[in-house]
Amino acid sequence: MSVADVDPSRHLRATLDGLAILAGAVLLLWPAYVNGYPILFTDTHAFLVQASQPRTVWDKPAIYGPFLLALHGRTTLWLPAAAQALLLSQLLWLTAKAFATPRPARHLALCALLAVGSAAPWFASLLMPDITAPMAVLCIFLLGFGDRLRPLERRWAAGVGAFSVASHLSLLIVAAAGVAVVLALRRRIAVAATAAAPLLVGLGLLLFTNLIGFGIAGVSPYGSVFLLARLASDGPVRDVLATDCPRTGWRMCGWVGRLPKDSDEFLWNSEGPVWSTPGGPPALAAEASQIVARTIGHEPAAVLRAMIENMMRQLVMIRVGDTLRPDGLAQSVVGSLRAYFPPGELSRFAASLQSRGELVAIAAPLAPVHAALLVFGALATPAILAAALRRRDATLAGFAALMLAAVLANAFATGALSGPHDRYQARIAWLSLLPAAFAVARPAQIGARASTPAGVMRTNFS
Repeated sequence: MSVADVDPSRHLRATLDGLAILAGAVLLLWPAYVNGYPILFTDTHAFLVQASQPRTVWDKPAIYGPFLLALHGRTTLWLPAAAQALLLSQLLWLTAKAFATPRPARHLALCALLAVGSAAPWFASLLMPDITAPMAVLCIFLLGFGDRLRPLERRWAAGVGAFSVASHLSLLIVAAAGVAVVLALRRRIAVAATAAAPLLVGLGLLLFTNLIGFGIAGVSPYGSVFLLARLASDGPVRDVLATDCPRTGWRMCGWVGRLPKDSDEFLWNSEGPVWSTPGGPPALAAEASQIVARTIGHEPAAVLRAMIENMMRQLVMIRVGDTLRPDGLAQSVVGSLRAYFPPGELSRFAASLQSRGELVAIAAPLAPVHAALLVFGALATPAILAAALRRRDATLAGFAALMLAAVLANAFATGALSGPHDRYQARIAWLSLLPAAFAVARPAQIGARASTPAGVMRTNFS
């Protein structure tokens, strides 16, 4: 191709598009700028240790830790934080492209809205795999309904989606719900199989890394310990232990009548049932599986009732603040910063608002705005779904349905199977704001019926 064949206007548009994506990432990273450092959590320490030593961590897939190491390179944690914001901005851009030609001004307006009116920037700035939850959902949408995307963009979505799904075990359930939505609306096995790529590759990554790290080709070799803690906290395990002990010989029989009522206390207290067991969670996992199976078999109604109650609690636990305090950071992350980074990195963290306990005050004034917009999104998304179904607009219907399914599946996967925490739902609930935002860019499909036969749903474009 000669220089004369190059379209200058096309090159300019591509440059402006790239700058818009970059500017969107800047907007989505504002909490880290204000804080003076990326936001950290006690579990960030485990992910840093996971890849830097390296060391297997019984309750965390070996996916996000290597991601951090590949990006920070023992230099600064600003690099993975910037990458998270950039990935999110780019996925939002591709999502807009699935509806119509994306526009820089619209993209910046959306990122600005999310920056002020949602939890998205707080999780983009947080060095935890929570940000991969909304990323996984967006990737599945792009694979299932992004017919406007180029093949390279779809392959990119598949790769990012696989990484995202494998980063947190709860996302296996969220991804499965998303694939079910694609199959229900597109009604084509091939399309659903494409949308399932992140789930299938993510499963493969988990099997491979667990085989290497633990010698067990399982999705979650010690996940039964989490379920045991959850069922003990909810009550059914207590009845089973009271009935079956001491004849079973379970170690847990020594805890009859004094099991912690809080699942976090059960899991993490050094003097609790898990860590007082010689060998810790790996040693307890086989027994935990037996107790969980017996509990489900003998108390199915109680287990189901507890799961539903926990899921409903999780749905409304959407505050950002539980990730912003310095609780436990001095005993965890500080050691990693000292061990793996130049001295200036620890100094930057020590000077941050989070380290001084002042970051919560920055987020507090935005909480009413977040809550109001989430209520709007919760009401608008089902309405948009119903309107899109009536007009046979598969792209918008699929998007709205995926957002609803993701929010519900996440509440089940985290609340019912692990335990309700604000962080778990806040990370993904803001997706309910997006259907209304993208519906604005799709007025032709909302206002007129598509010319597709009754009972058939196809993707239509502006």
